[in-house]
Amino acid sequence: MYDLTGFQRDLIYTISGTEEPYGLAIKEALQQYRNEEVNHGRLYPNLDTLVEKGYVEKRAKDRRTNLYTLTESARTAVNERRIWEDSQLAD
Repeated sequence: MYDLTGFQRDLIYTISGTEEPYGLAIKEALQQYRNEEVNHGRLYPNLDTLVEKGYVEKRAKDRRTNLYTLTESARTAVNERRIWEDSQLAD
């Protein structure tokens, strides 16, 4: 996950914690967490980047809506990141 921006890492965590991770649900959850407006011009290109990097899979829910799910690679990267973060915290 070292190759991701903070926003992209937040997207991964948001997708993981969203019951039905489609664009608007992800946007709303991320806005709540970050306490700031997230516009479409920032959200969707970053989701596409996560798809291109192999962290997220995108599939059609219907003609207008896509669902985003984490890949096994993303789950592994999140676990490795959490281990690293824990190792950086002073006791």
